[in-house]
Amino acid sequence: MILSTERIRQLLESPPSDPASRLVISPLLNADKQLKPGQASVDVRLGQRFYVPLRTKLSKLDRLSPDHQKDLQRYKDETFVPLGSHFVIHPGQFVLGETLEWIHLPANLTAYVVGKSTWGRDGLIIATAIGVHPNFSGILTLEISNVGEIPIYLYPGFSIAQLFLSYVELSDSAEAPVPSAFQMQTGPRGRNIDVEDRDIIEAFSKRADKRTKQDVSEVP
Repeated sequence: MILSTERIRQLLESPPSDPASRLVISPLLNADKQLKPGQASVDVRLGQRFYVPLRTKLSKLDRLSPDHQKDLQRYKDETFVPLGSHFVIHPGQFVLGETLEWIHLPANLTAYVVGKSTWGRDGLIIATAIGVHPNFSGILTLEISNVGEIPIYLYPGFSIAQLFLSYVELSDSAEAPVPSAFQMQTGPRGRNIDVEDRDIIEAFSKRADKRTKQDVSEVP
């Protein structure tokens, strides 16, 4: 069940005594505008840091490479934008941004983020469905693309996306939650490939190489 803005406000203003069970979305610079009556989301604002890809620094990104994390550091440059100033995102450009708000979800809540349609009509696309797991704590990374025809100014503090919250059904036998890969993050960042994914892909590659060698050996 998706929570109404009225219910979200209740959880924020009358939190339980146990800190781990609280819903936290802070700071809310204008609660009345970010929690509009009769709706079912809370607006989140744009933060001050951006990760900008540097196309000239890297020829490719290979998630199976042992140097992938080092490559990411070379590929993305962090830019800090003071309040009152702006960041220019050009047509065809992709950057990682962040929410201004720090968010904590209790074990019985999950969330997802969608871009606001007012930005979409200008050609600015915010990641359409960022899932946020229960027990998450941190800021949210925003995947921002300008698919329009002209540069767009982005000011920290802009209302940039909507956070929808819903209840999670908990069972008595539920296992302890697995921490998110982005737990406690304090800035926009990407994620390395899972070890399991790497093992599976490398197994496929070895099998394909073996099959190719067999085919070559059978050629008269």
